[in-house]
Amino acid sequence: MNQIKTGKFIAEIRKAQGITQKQLADKLSISDKTVSKWECGKGMPEVSLMLPLCQTLGITVNDLLAGERVSAVDYQKKAEETIMDLVQENAENKKRMALSAICCGITMIAVCALVVIAAYIKLPTALRIVLLILAFLTAAAGIGAAAVLERKAGCFQCPACGNLFVPSMAEYVKGYHTFTKRRLTCPACGKTSMCKHRIVR
Repeated sequence: MNQIKTGKFIAEIRKAQGITQKQLADKLSISDKTVSKWECGKGMPEVSLMLPLCQTLGITVNDLLAGERVSAVDYQKKAEETIMDLVQENAENKKRMALSAICCGITMIAVCALVVIAAYIKLPTALRIVLLILAFLTAAAGIGAAAVLERKAGCFQCPACGNLFVPSMAEYVKGYHTFTKRRLTCPACGKTSMCKHRIVR
């Protein structure tokens, strides 16, 4: 799925019907900021909003996901392509999460090994310091790589408005987290809360 293409399509259909972002948002009981984010390609409508949005705009869900009107002749083919894209995207997200976990594991083992060597083996002081610096750099690089992989795996869902979004790297790193949630600011409604990490859209 191409979020930018879908966003432009939503804007095009909305304008063709003479509806403002505010009017569309009111019909869906959401904020106009959410509609704006969709149209800018910075997020996709959550699943529960897709049917009401399509009914309001007079399009099909397949049109929405394809980012264009799908002819009756191409409908089956486009539907299959959309499903395959979703399956592939979800498989890639699971792979990224697995790589992130592996990266964290290897980093922990490497850092612990370097610290143990520096602490318990007789070495010159200068070499101990070098090993500790190397352990710190290894930890920073490993955690950074794991964070990049995890951030790209799926998206986060705002508990307030249900918007699905991918945070900036800076916001992702700053936000404290649990295993499944991270404190982030939703770009649609502006609320800061514990957003659930969703691997599958």
